[in-house]
Amino acid sequence: MGQDRPNRSTLRSNCPVTVDLAPFPPVHRGAVTTLQVNLGYRCNQSCAHCHVNAGPTRTEMMAEELIDLIPEVLQRRAMQCLDLTGGAPELHPSFRRLVEQARSLGIKVIDRCNLTILSEPGQEDLAKFLADQSVSVVASMPCYSKDNVDRQRGNGVFERSLSGLQQLNALGYGTGDSNHRLDLVYNPLGPTLPPPQAALEADYKRELHELGLSFDNLLTLANMPIQRFAKQLERSGELESYQRRLENAHNPDNLQAVMCRTLFSVDWTGQLFDCDFNQQLGMACHGAFQHLRDLLNPDQNPDGGAVRTDHHCFGCTAGAGSSCGGALQA
Repeated sequence: MGQDRPNRSTLRSNCPVTVDLAPFPPVHRGAVTTLQVNLGYRCNQSCAHCHVNAGPTRTEMMAEELIDLIPEVLQRRAMQCLDLTGGAPELHPSFRRLVEQARSLGIKVIDRCNLTILSEPGQEDLAKFLADQSVSVVASMPCYSKDNVDRQRGNGVFERSLSGLQQLNALGYGTGDSNHRLDLVYNPLGPTLPPPQAALEADYKRELHELGLSFDNLLTLANMPIQRFAKQLERSGELESYQRRLENAHNPDNLQAVMCRTLFSVDWTGQLFDCDFNQQLGMACHGAFQHLRDLLNPDQNPDGGAVRTDHHCFGCTAGAGSSCGGALQA
């Protein structure tokens, strides 16, 4: 980026600090293939980096009448993937019913799983359910080191995560079987960009192999400077420097592959957003698509629509890029 920084605006981070940054380049939606649904903010963990501020005391959950709309939307829009997130999406009472309905339509289902949910009371058969339904599991595993994981996610989380991986491996996950795909997610402990994905994946596979564990791919994600993580950065005086780091590492080659070009993000009230991060900032979609019900309108086509962007979007284009599917470049 040059020294001249015109058209500056103020950072939106849900934090009391403002940072003067360059505007993010315009992005337009391509063909929408994925519906990413946040079923609610209740979670069995309260991770320091969580951009959703999820936790055990959160009560927000998607209503049943909205759950019932999802299979119809998937069919009407000929979508290929239902991406379920939270909180811990498995804690929604209709999680399993929704998975079964989507799978019966031939839709790929992704469960963004924190692994420790597999050992929660009442979830003892969850891993088998996921395997029986051929659900792809994208599991949070921010490090292969006990100290680092527990520091970010809470005491005992590392051992419970290993237990979750053991359950999934025993059911055929992480063995290269496309019907039982298991990907792990890495995110840095602090305000740094992820290291190269391929090299880190090799480290993960080596370390976890020594524990008798396997997985398919590692997905590296940058921490977004919003919500809980932004407040943590503000307290430590690192918010501005991290925002600058993301902006200075912007790679325009990543713009064509950012996840917001191919998905709609749905919050627990049914409102539509261009991505999960916009959802947490309250940046609803522009145009005709404001609510899940709007996707049932055959007279409206979302392809080519403008995506709402702001300063946090540099987190997706910095360096090798970052998305729900990991790095955007090798």
